Amino acid sequence: MLLSYTIHAMQIKKLNLGCGSDIRKGWINLDSTALAGVDVVHDIEKLPLPFSNEEFDEILAQDVLEHMTDYVPVLHDLHRILKKGGTLTIRVPHFTSKNNYIDPTHRRLFSVSTFEFFVKNSALRKERDYYFDFAFERIALRRFTFEKSSRLFFYNRFTEWFFNLSPRLQTFYESTGLSREFPAENIVIQLIK
Repeated sequence: MLLSYTIHAMQIKKLNLGCGSDIRKGWINLDSTALAGVDVVHDIEKLPLPFSNEEFDEILAQDVLEHMTDYVPVLHDLHRILKKGGTLTIRVPHFTSKNNYIDPTHRRLFSVSTFEFFVKNSALRKERDYYFDFAFERIALRRFTFEKSSRLFFYNRFTEWFFNLSPRLQTFYESTGLSREFPAENIVIQLIK
């Protein structure tokens, strides 16, 4: 039984897209710069990515999409290389994050609802279904993260917990002045193909 689990675990293929110095063991680490530990050096905006259709079970795009000139073609190609049922985990700065304005390489702002445009049967997708010729099956996770790095932000532990209780609270948070009073740091989304 243990042997079959080990063989099955070895068959899972994972891509760490735009990894930078976040090198992950057991993953294919791709970045545009030949840093130590990077397995594939490739400019992410030069498509297609150097992988076969439906090659990966899991893709991580952490702190990548906000740097893109146009991230939609990249999402389309990630959809292509992700296996059916596979997971794409994305982390991007929330539109209220100070990091959007500190980092001069950030080109895009994101809402917790942004990725609904890329999911079948979402209300936002239905309004503009003609824009994109690909769609993920569903969103498995959608959450805000808040800065908790110092004692000044002690209340963010509660804020993060509370506004992630439901999609309705997330929408309320973004639609009101609360998002300006208590700015989020990041959005984490998991899309299932």
